[in-house]
Order: sequence, then structure tokens, then C-alpha cells
Amino acid sequence: MLLRRTFLALSVVALTVPAALAQDKMSLKIGSEGAYPPFNQLNSNNELEGFDIDIARALCEEMNAECEFVTQDWDGIIPALQAGKFDAIVASMSITPERQEQVSFSEPYYTNSLRLVAASDGDIKDATAETLADKTIGVQQGTVAETFMTEEMGDVTMKPYPTQEEAYLDLKNGRLDGVVADFGVQDEFIKQNEGYEVVGEPLLQDDQIAIAVRKDEQDLADKFSAAIKAIRDNGTYQKINEKYFGFDIYGG
Repeated sequence: MLLRRTFLALSVVALTVPAALAQDKMSLKIGSEGAYPPFNQLNSNNELEGFDIDIARALCEEMNAECEFVTQDWDGIIPALQAGKFDAIVASMSITPERQEQVSFSEPYYTNSLRLVAASDGDIKDATAETLADKTIGVQQGTVAETFMTEEMGDVTMKPYPTQEEAYLDLKNGRLDGVVADFGVQDEFIKQNEGYEVVGEPLLQDDQIAIAVRKDEQDLADKFSAAIKAIRDNGTYQKINEKYFGFDIYGG
């Protein structure tokens, strides 16, 4: 009888431990745009992939979290977060004062700069308000690029697009003279399309990119921050960086 009771007790413990571990595992939904290569894009199976997505997966593993990815148009990504469609945004979102009024941010997971891309054989040789005065420049709406062009280059004709890909399509079709966007995105565009180059000096530097969560969930943002530090310390971040870029994107 004692042996049987001991066996039953051990069986209960064996069943309880996995259940306890399962309870400790967070479940998170991660929102991303899916139209911003190489940071986030949809593959042939309509699944999210890219630098943002690999970083998010590494952070989820570090946080012992089960993560599900949700695709969301950029214009509606903060309202969707606030409405509870997902728990965090990992989509190359810049920290800005306006956004800080709506969401809480983790520590940055990379640093961005804004650059101008134009045709290599064109007449744009510098990225200043004077040289762009008679040009039409494309940006993605709702981004730091749009804000910068509006505030710093108000005399330049700017055309906003719902997605970065649409801006590039019009550039290739000759309907734009140039595109202002994040350097990592511009770098990828140049790799994939001959005849284009980065023009002039950076328009904006030290643009901090972070993970956004709902305003009242700073504790979740702090968990992401701790996980970012951990994957930096254990080398996981560097491996992901090297997969996508030939430079250290963390420091810009």
C-alpha cells in the first residue's frame, strides 16, 4: 500500500510540474506591418519574416513567452494595440513625443537614420531643401520621414504613401524624384534595384527604434528591455544583425 501511495504521489508531481511551467509561460500577440523589408515583410506563405520578426522571436524565447504574430496596416497599428488586437508592436517604430503620449516604449533595439535615395544618373546630388526645391519626394505616411519632411523641408513637394513599397514603385516608374526613408530600408532597396543610390548626408540621425506596448503596461515594456539586453549579452542579437545587415544597426 505504501509503495502504491508513493507511486501515486510521484505521478501527481510529474503531472503538476509541466502544468506549473505552462502557467509561467506568457502568451503574447505581436503586431507588425509586413510591408517594410528587410525589417518586416510577408513571405510566399503569407507569414511575417524579417529583422523585426527574428528579434521578436528571440525576445519571446528569452522571456519564456509563446508569441503569435499579427499583421496590421501601419496607419492603424497604434489604435489596434490600444484596442487589444495585440500586446506589443515590433515594427521598427521610432520613439517620438507624440507616440509617447499614446504608448509605452521599451529601451531601443536599434538606431535609425533618415536618408534620401534617388536615381544614380539623376540630377539630385545633395539632400538639402535648396536642391530638392523643385523635386517631388515620396515618404511613407505616419512615419518619422513624413514628420521630418513636413517640419524641416516644408517647401519641398512631398507625396505620402500608405506603404513604403508603393513609394518605391512610383520612384521606379518615374513619378517621384526621390524617397526619404530609414537607412536600413533604403539599403535593402538599393541592393535589390540597380541604378539608385543614397544621396547626401543623413537627414536625421539617432532615431531610436523600440517596442511599443499599451500605455499602462510599462512592466511589459520593462520585460522587453531586459530581454533586449540579454540577447545583446549572449550574442543572439549580433547573429540576427549579421543575417540582414553588413553594419551594426544597434548603434546606427
